[in-house]
Amino acid sequence: MYKIVKKETLSPAVKLMKINAPYVARKAEPGQFIILRVDEFGERCPLTIADYDREEGTVTIIFQEVGQTTKSLGMLEEGQDILDFVGPLGVASHFEGIKKAAVIGGGLGTAIAYPQAKKLHEMGAEVHSIVGFRNKDLIILESEMSKASSKLIITTDDGSNGTKGFVTDELKKLIEEGNTYDLVIAIGPLIMMKAVSNLTRPYGIKTVVSMNPVMIDGTGMCGGCRVTVGGKTKFACVDGPDFDGHEVDFDEAMRRQLMYKNHERQSLEDHKCNLGGETNA
Repeated sequence: MYKIVKKETLSPAVKLMKINAPYVARKAEPGQFIILRVDEFGERCPLTIADYDREEGTVTIIFQEVGQTTKSLGMLEEGQDILDFVGPLGVASHFEGIKKAAVIGGGLGTAIAYPQAKKLHEMGAEVHSIVGFRNKDLIILESEMSKASSKLIITTDDGSNGTKGFVTDELKKLIEEGNTYDLVIAIGPLIMMKAVSNLTRPYGIKTVVSMNPVMIDGTGMCGGCRVTVGGKTKFACVDGPDFDGHEVDFDEAMRRQLMYKNHERQSLEDHKCNLGGETNA
């Protein structure tokens, strides 16, 4: 059992939890993830490691309550336990030789971009971070990203906070101003990562994206998390989740992402029905 030692609401439906998991914290690195089960009846749910403290023995996860599992997780409080918390899984991000990087986060993807920016900053790299949200009420980790960045730009779709527009608009401005990046990291919705990759391709800037396809076992055995990269099949759980953004088949990934939307919606509706004590009789 893994105890929840801290719980915080970052924005509507977005929760932060710090979990007591010393063996995971000991080995965790940016880019890796865990798979948890809330209880014995729960499904396996992969979540990226948002932060870790080796001395404290804790791992931080940030999630949005969108399905049955994340809603069940969000109902737990400090002091309660999670049944399974397995990791770290996946290949850690590689930052050797990076002197200057742009870290792009879209929405909840900012929670995954943060440990990347933090690691690069700790290594002495100059980090320009651009994070985008639909509106000011959805902004998360502003203080944390600011501390991990040499420059932080916040965009909102409606202009309610920061700069109105898309993260790609700001990245293009920075590049055209003469900033030369060794690496661009883009983490967020597939359409955003595709747009960033398309922007950096003509400039020849190495671009890494974090893929989050359907995942079940986390060991590469089920094949559910397959993605096409450079014309070859890769598995996000063991080959990633980081991949070369210029080689990812984003269109295929977006089609696969939509395959189970109806099943997820039905599962959530059934779960609500049970909670409400209603029956189909």
